[in-house]
Amino acid sequence: MKAVRIKEYGGPEVMSYEDIDNPELDERDALVKIAASGINYIDTYQRSGLYPIPLPATLGLEAAGTVEKVGTAASRFKVGDRVAYTSVPGAYADYAAVPEDKLVSLPDGVSFEQGAAAMLQGCTAHYLCRSTYPVKAGDRCLIHAAAGGVGLLLIQMVKNAGGFVIGTVSTAEKAELARAAGADEVILYTEQDFEAEVKRITAGAGVNVAYDSVGKSTFEKSIDCLAPLGYMVLFGNASGPVTEFNPATLGSKGSLFLTRPTLFAYTADRKSLEWRTGDVFKWIGDGSLKLRIEHFFPLADVQDAHRALEGRKTTGKVILTH
Repeated sequence: MKAVRIKEYGGPEVMSYEDIDNPELDERDALVKIAASGINYIDTYQRSGLYPIPLPATLGLEAAGTVEKVGTAASRFKVGDRVAYTSVPGAYADYAAVPEDKLVSLPDGVSFEQGAAAMLQGCTAHYLCRSTYPVKAGDRCLIHAAAGGVGLLLIQMVKNAGGFVIGTVSTAEKAELARAAGADEVILYTEQDFEAEVKRITAGAGVNVAYDSVGKSTFEKSIDCLAPLGYMVLFGNASGPVTEFNPATLGSKGSLFLTRPTLFAYTADRKSLEWRTGDVFKWIGDGSLKLRIEHFFPLADVQDAHRALEGRKTTGKVILTH
C-alpha cells in the first residue's frame, strides 16, 4: 500500500510517499480501507519534532473509511461498515489497523470527507466548550484562529450554547468566514491590538474564557484579556510553544485558571468518545453544525498540503483524498 512516511524531523520535504507493507491486525483491531484523511496542526508538530514520535513513522491521526477485515476477537464492527477514527497514528495511508475501541460508526448522512474532517477538530471543539470550560448562556469567549478548522466549529458550538464570541483572524476574508459561522465580533490581529479590542468590546470586563491554539505570540495578551476567575485554555502552538511562564501571575491577575488540554485525555474512554462523536455527527446531520471543507489534496501531494496549512493559506479543513 501507499503511505506517507518520515524518517527524520524537519519541514514538509521530509515526508515521502512510498510503498510499505499492509498493517498486521491484532485480535481486537479492524483493518480500515481509508477513503479520506484529515490534516491537523498536530501533524506538523510531529513532523517537525516539536512533538517527538518514534521514527520512522507514518503520519496522520484522523481518517474515515470502510472496514475491510476484523481481528479474531473484534466484535464491534463487521466488514463493510463505514467508520471514522482519531488519535491512532498512521492515517496518511491506504489502510490502517485501528483498535475497535477507537472506531466509531459513520452515520449514513455523513460522508467520508465529513467524517475525516469532524473527528479530531469536531471532538476538540466539543471538549473545549463542553468540558474544559463548559460554556453557558452569556459567557464571553475569545477564540483565536477563528477561521481555522477548530475555530469555525468552536464558534458554532459556543453560539449554540448561548455564548458571546470574539474571534481573531489575520485577513478580512477570514473575518467574513468567522462572522458567517456566528462570531459576534471579529478582530483583525494584523491591524489591531486584540487585547485593546477585547477590553473595548467588553467595556473593560474581559472574557470568561480564552481558547488559544496559537501559543507563543498570543499567550500573555490572552491572559490579560480574562475577567477575574477566567479560564486560559491553551490547546495549540501554531506560533511556537510557550516555554516560560510564572504561575504566580495568575493570582495577581484575578485568580485565573490555566490548562493545557489534549484530545487524547478527553476521549480516553469509550463513553466520552461516543458522547463527543455522537453529538458532532448529530449536529452535522441536522444542520446545526456546518463543516467547511474546501481544501482537498491527493495523498501523494501531502507536502503541498502541509505548506498550505503552515503558510496560513487555508481556512476550515484540509483533507487528503485516496
